[in-house]
Amino acid sequence: MGKEKKKASNKDGESSGGGKAPKDTSGGSGYTKVKVRHILCEKYSRALEALNKVNEGSSFADVAREYSEDKARSGGDLGWKRRGEMVGPFQDAAFALPKGGMTPEPVKTSFGYHIILVEDKQ
Repeated sequence: MGKEKKKASNKDGESSGGGKAPKDTSGGSGYTKVKVRHILCEKYSRALEALNKVNEGSSFADVAREYSEDKARSGGDLGWKRRGEMVGPFQDAAFALPKGGMTPEPVKTSFGYHIILVEDKQ
């Protein structure tokens, strides 16, 4: 009683710097797990720089090792994640992407800006 529930996606998902999850057009709502990699940067400008490197053909894992402030040793590999194991905006983006898809722009969460790559879905 007296507790307020707020969804992180309402606060973080609509903040400045873009970062909105792409719309799910693949019918992916039936998936319960995603195998994801990410590049996490505190600053939006650094995340954009990393995104540009990947878009220019650099390996996602190599760019993650160079730019990411989290999981750098593993090339950004987070492994399999279920719904509810990720913060709202990250989860929304990950489940909206098709297998092999990457966010077209950094996604903002309370941790910073993420570039997300979905390697597989189940």
